[in-house]
Amino acid sequence: MTRPKIGDVIEIDTGQGLAYAHYSHQHAMYGALLRVFADLKTERPADLVGVVVRKPTFLTFFPLAAALKRKIVSIAGHVPLPEYAKQFPTFRAGVVDPRTGRVAQWWLWDGEKEVRGGPLTAEIRCLPIRGVWNDTLLKERILSGWTPENDPT
Repeated sequence: MTRPKIGDVIEIDTGQGLAYAHYSHQHAMYGALLRVFADLKTERPADLVGVVVRKPTFLTFFPLAAALKRKIVSIAGHVPLPEYAKQFPTFRAGVVDPRTGRVAQWWLWDGEKEVRGGPLTAEIRCLPIRGVWNDTLLKERILSGWTPENDPT
């Protein structure tokens, strides 16, 4: 099996069409970071650059090497990262209060350190939510139109 490389374009068969992701970073604790593009295709586009140069629908960490090994996803090609995607993004993270189902205090994480972000603001709402998803959740979120902006927490 070929090891995934930063810039690989990952093909995800959702069962309702093909979605694509761009492998952008590797984090020691969280693994592969994917920039996910949730607009479904009926077949692999000839121009993968056009697929991955846009703003992604969302970002998530994903066990990419294991999913490739198990043939859950595949590598469709390789496209260098756009300049704006080379810097590690800032994520939001927080603990959901089981009584309210919401996060009262968000923390901002740059891949190394966390700082208190405070309550949810429009600016914080736009940040990706830190987490590692399996293939089932990844496909569910793609098909449901999920984004960090519309997350209920």
